[in-house]
Amino acid sequence: MEILDLHDQPDRSALLALNNLNARETSLLTMERFDQLVGAAGVALYCSPAAALLLAFEESDDYDGRHFLWFRGRFDRFIYIDRVIVAASFRRHGLGRLLYADVFRRAQQLGCNTIVCEVNVEPPNPSSDQFHKALGFEEVGRATMENGAKTVRYLSVALSAGCTAKT
Repeated sequence: MEILDLHDQPDRSALLALNNLNARETSLLTMERFDQLVGAAGVALYCSPAAALLLAFEESDDYDGRHFLWFRGRFDRFIYIDRVIVAASFRRHGLGRLLYADVFRRAQQLGCNTIVCEVNVEPPNPSSDQFHKALGFEEVGRATMENGAKTVRYLSVALSAGCTAKT
């Protein structure tokens, strides 16, 4: 399946619907906020027809996400994967790995070797936990929000020497 640049896709309604079907794991978005995120994201990818999407931000991108800001305060250079969603009918076909491989390739081209993200602990997301563990991600922190209703693990993977945590 081909990976396409979401910045070039004028009709994003099907991808917004995909995001909102998975709001438990990500967050519910309006079309205005979705367009804003796509515009700010250094990396915005999708697989047609609304099979999967990924939004990622470089440390210098203009993004106000709480988790992104947590990483910005601790890492000098990174790419933060904000959301990756694969439609239920396309899961277990390797789309997540394809999208991540593209982000890893882009990171290396930019000279940044650290990829970061967060995964829900509460509510649990065991598929995401397994996926990230298989790619070598390790926990670097945690956060709890919404009066304890949601907890996330902050994850990081170093592709090779280069990008490091702030000291």
